[in-house]
Amino acid sequence: MSNQNLLVSGVGRGLSADDASATSAVLKALGDPVRLRLLSEVAAHPGGEACVCDISGSFDLSQPTISHHLKVLREAGLVTSERRATWVYYRVDTEALTAAIAVLGDLATVTGEARSCEVPG
Repeated sequence: MSNQNLLVSGVGRGLSADDASATSAVLKALGDPVRLRLLSEVAAHPGGEACVCDISGSFDLSQPTISHHLKVLREAGLVTSERRATWVYYRVDTEALTAAIAVLGDLATVTGEARSCEVPG
């Protein structure tokens, strides 16, 4: 793999430092099984929106722990939130998920021929 050129975002180069930082924050948030399940629970609700009260029953976790995980998802840009009276409703940010999928898709696209830095000898 190290000898193959990756085409990322159509530039013919790897990710920029800023893009790598933003993408890694999203992937890190998704890398936790609880957060991945929470995102799945929100997405599975009608309209792609769920109140904390709707999804917390599926987990053997305290409310503060669930709120922490939802905060991490929100800070990574994967969900948006809206307070309605005493409840907070979460919605999946499909644009953020689509962007992460695009980066992973670009990483999976190998272009050009394999090259080596070694001098033939």
